[in-house]
Amino acid sequence: MLDVCLLGTGGMMPMPGRFLTAMLVRLNGRLLLIDCGEGTQVTMKMLGWGFKAIDVLCFTHFHADHISGLPGLLLTIGNAGRTEPLTLIGPPGLKTIVEGLTRIAPELPFPMEYIELEKDTPNPIEAGGFSVSHCPADHMVKCFAYRIDLKRKGKFDIQKAEKLHLPKPLWGKLQKEGSVEHEGKTYTADMVLGDERKGISVAYCTDSRPVARLKKFVEGVQLFICEGMYGEDEKKAKAKENKHMLFSEAATLAKDADVERLWLTHFSPSLNEPTEFLPVAKAIFPHTELGGERKCITIEFPKEG
Repeated sequence: MLDVCLLGTGGMMPMPGRFLTAMLVRLNGRLLLIDCGEGTQVTMKMLGWGFKAIDVLCFTHFHADHISGLPGLLLTIGNAGRTEPLTLIGPPGLKTIVEGLTRIAPELPFPMEYIELEKDTPNPIEAGGFSVSHCPADHMVKCFAYRIDLKRKGKFDIQKAEKLHLPKPLWGKLQKEGSVEHEGKTYTADMVLGDERKGISVAYCTDSRPVARLKKFVEGVQLFICEGMYGEDEKKAKAKENKHMLFSEAATLAKDADVERLWLTHFSPSLNEPTEFLPVAKAIFPHTELGGERKCITIEFPKEG
């Protein structure tokens, strides 16, 4: 299972009761954070999942409301006792940006490893136990949407094992360790497993127009967290000018991509009451919800049969 928490829902600037948009994911006690605007560590502290276990930090882009909280967070991670390497993922220029920000946090007790994203990277990035994919968004600067997938192996196939004439006492070891030796031959788990089963998938996109490539990228995810910068359709011209999305556009994207659930986030400071415009989105995609500060969900593997 995968725990997902939306730490905040604000865009541009933090507001009373509304932190800047960031998402935290927990898998087997390890953490991945996407974006880190001003005050992110405050809402993380309120959540109570800890800091030391953060293995991966992803950045959608380098506008201040998505990265300016990084120096303080890194210091807090260090003070929590982390010494293991920390993986940072983001657009080109990531290392230069982080080195500039960390001039005020120069003595961190852990090394940082940088992965700067290219436009087209065919394979997911495996980091900290997470499988992370990215897709170029459509914003004023280089920006990426992210998708986290938790794969699920196929079931143990007794008939396959029997055809291999593999003794039953070795079946459990093969599943647990991935390979076994028997009578001079090596047997691997894929030789006795059925087709891969449906896993868990979560996508996160802020600061973008609803371009076609995003539909394909987020297709079928259990949870799609997407910006809804403006609630009213009358602000479409402004959304286009500033490269953001309306509630209705995010909902249409979710519907077209056949996702299971949509959480709206990254609200404009001028959007005082997002609840007023939720019906607009729900009329298009009924499984739309408003994001909230520290709104969490536990996503389990789909039940079979």
